[in-house]
Amino acid sequence: MDADHRPDPDRLLEYVNREENKKRGGRLRIFLGMAPGVGKTYSMLETARLKQAEGVDVLVGVAETHGRAETEALLTGLAILPRQRIDYRGHTLSEFDLDQALSRHPELLLVDELAHTNAPGCRHDKRWKDVVELLDNGVDVWSTLNVQHLESLGDIVAQITGVRVRETVPDTLLERAESVVLVDLPPDDLRQRLKEGKVYLPQQADWASTNFFRQGNLMALRELALRATAQRANTEVLVYRHGRSIQTTWPTSERILVCVGPSPSSAKLVRAAKRLASELHAPWLAVSIQTALPQKARDSALRHLKLAEELGAETFVIQGVSVAREIVAFARQQNVTKIIVGKPVRRRFRDLITGSPVDQLIRESAEIDVHVIRGETGEAAVAPVAKRPPLALPWRQYLAAGGILGACTGISFAMFPFLDLANLIMVYMLGVMAVAIWLRRGPAVAASVLSVVTFDFFFVPPRYSFAVSDVRHLITFVVMFLVALVMSSMAGKLKRQAETAGQAGRQSVALAALARELVATRGLDSLLTVAQRHLVDVFRVRVVFLLPDDAGGLLVRAKTPGTPALHGKQLGMAQWVLANGQPAGWGTQTLADSDTVFLPLKGAGGVVGVVTLEAGAAETKNQMQLPDQQRLLEAFLAQIAQALEVDRLEDAAKATLVEMESEKLKSSLLSSVTHDFQTPLAAIAGSAETIMLLGKSAEFDVLFGLAQNIYNESARLSRLVDNLLRLARLESGKFKPNLQAVPLEEVLGAALNRLEPSLASRPVTVDLAPDLPLAVVDEVLMEQLFVNLLENAVKHTPAGTAVSVSAKVREAQLLIQVADQGQGLPPEELERIFDRFYRVNRGSGADGYGLGLAICRLIAKVHGGDITARNVSGGGLRFDLTLPLRTGFNEA
Repeated sequence: MDADHRPDPDRLLEYVNREENKKRGGRLRIFLGMAPGVGKTYSMLETARLKQAEGVDVLVGVAETHGRAETEALLTGLAILPRQRIDYRGHTLSEFDLDQALSRHPELLLVDELAHTNAPGCRHDKRWKDVVELLDNGVDVWSTLNVQHLESLGDIVAQITGVRVRETVPDTLLERAESVVLVDLPPDDLRQRLKEGKVYLPQQADWASTNFFRQGNLMALRELALRATAQRANTEVLVYRHGRSIQTTWPTSERILVCVGPSPSSAKLVRAAKRLASELHAPWLAVSIQTALPQKARDSALRHLKLAEELGAETFVIQGVSVAREIVAFARQQNVTKIIVGKPVRRRFRDLITGSPVDQLIRESAEIDVHVIRGETGEAAVAPVAKRPPLALPWRQYLAAGGILGACTGISFAMFPFLDLANLIMVYMLGVMAVAIWLRRGPAVAASVLSVVTFDFFFVPPRYSFAVSDVRHLITFVVMFLVALVMSSMAGKLKRQAETAGQAGRQSVALAALARELVATRGLDSLLTVAQRHLVDVFRVRVVFLLPDDAGGLLVRAKTPGTPALHGKQLGMAQWVLANGQPAGWGTQTLADSDTVFLPLKGAGGVVGVVTLEAGAAETKNQMQLPDQQRLLEAFLAQIAQALEVDRLEDAAKATLVEMESEKLKSSLLSSVTHDFQTPLAAIAGSAETIMLLGKSAEFDVLFGLAQNIYNESARLSRLVDNLLRLARLESGKFKPNLQAVPLEEVLGAALNRLEPSLASRPVTVDLAPDLPLAVVDEVLMEQLFVNLLENAVKHTPAGTAVSVSAKVREAQLLIQVADQGQGLPPEELERIFDRFYRVNRGSGADGYGLGLAICRLIAKVHGGDITARNVSGGGLRFDLTLPLRTGFNEA
């Protein structure tokens, strides 16, 4: 293959990922038509019958036949899903049953009329969202759609037909479809079907033929449908070439940015940007510059951003005052090549005074293309929102401005005998500045006018009249007014900048505080407590965290005190959010009538949990719908999800480490135990074989020696098994010692008695403090500990060397010391001797299993103490055992 035509690895990987994503989810086929009556449902059912004949499991979820006999006939022999019944305002409505469809999970599901609006009470408000959930769950879906229902074509269809289509489907769903089948019919044939009553009833048909179904309308709609299908086909070809690097004739680098705000024309800008992005096959972004806007305007901007997000845009919210500069800076940061803005609708004289943002944007955009599009002239309907209370009533603001100027007038009266008029003007300028900073724009402008009037009336000759003796004072008045107006405008801008910066700063501080505390916190419960506290403090909501259990369900792990328990429907919603990774509840498009919002906690590896937020007051809900609050909440949830995921990964890493250590221990145990078992077993087998070979001719002394060897090796093997069992029991983590308050000399005496034959040739000294308290220990375990320590001294020191045992109280602990007079150990060995199966040669030639001292440390640990080893000056090794003193222990 030519080097110039080798597949690009990144593009090939992208193509492979795209194909894999298609295989993971369900496949969507859309039967697209220019208008009702072209035969979309008929074609879908006819093709589905062919699939059923091939053995495919076909289920009809929804099929709207509209009483057409030929269409109803195609339903014969097809399995039909029963509709769900919904009671709404005294009426019973039938809707597509999404849950039954998911439970049935057919190979192919037919869902007619993709743009249909569901009845209140359904999980989703739109049928296309039901289809998305079906696809996400691996169900193949066929559906029908008229071209006028595509969101990006809404403005064009309204301009052609004069009808604004309210039921729309985002273009991203058409892009997601694996195939689009165009169901075409010439306009004349469709109008003939309309006359024959095959589309609508006769009364409706007459009205439709003179309105929506006019010849010109149908011709234009047909062209739109053909263009949409051709564009889709072109996209498929480009994706194929792109993935396989056949000949890349479309290496586009276009990137489109649309600027949206509270203006009703923003919706049209968003749709225009979507169409332009589709034509250029380019990614597109939507940005809203948030200045000091009233709440209603912010809500409107938020709706426009949501519309852009539904159409496939990546949305951003930026805090700033200079709109043009913020847009250009963001566009350069995002490598944008085209900016779409709306034509200004305000009066021209305002642009002459304050400047036009569009003109400034065009001047500063340099190499970036700017598209200015005419917006809608009418006001779009907006949903009612609760207005936030004003900072103060307007008349109080104007009264305060008058009071400030009155104070300035009083100060000027006091200064008038000593200073000239120019100095008095500065006093009024100071007052206007104070009004602009503390109050709103209206009172500031009024203060600018009032300052000139009061200065003229009280101080300009002739005083106490509006007459002017010197014409030059008129110029002074004009300059004074303009200066006051400019100062008030600048002060207002500085105020808004300070408010914007303060709000951004508060959000940054809140997010940094959450991140800092989450980083410093360990443990799932502690992390949830921290996250819950910060969510409550910042957003004023009641919080519930639900995390998945091993069975795939959800468990409440943390919640705000006073929050009511989640009932069955709410738990079902939370489970749906966990499975689909999409929000639900108020403020979303899924079950928006709920009083609670359910949000997924998305980590790098998927959804790690669900958080529910309940805002009691309507004002809190409206506040949380603001774009900046939404972004802050998303950042909070991302931080929390990341912390939970890190905690889960840490637990997994610890479990993996423990498993690795366990496997390592098993290998070491198997290796050591195999050798330790083989030695006595070989001796036993050898002695037994010798006895068998000698038979009756063996002398008694020989047989006795061999039998004694078998006994000794059997005892050695038994001790090894006992030690292994004791070690496993102590390491299990479930063992609880039988603590009793007993004299230490009794436990030590029992150990000395057991080892009396071994210690017969060694002087043993015992030094117990006279005021020694009772030791709270497990007698059996502590006796075994002393036996192991004394045996260790016997094995590793020459015969005749002394062994000493002492006990005393030191620093609220019982200190017991066992020392010998052997050779001691190298410093690096003093800690390793407590490891399992670790052996060290101390020059005595004694053999062991390397388990005795490991068992000693475990016994000390289960008593809440510890044991260490250290070399003694002058030679020898000493073991220091420390046990806690348990005062008030019940001896019974």
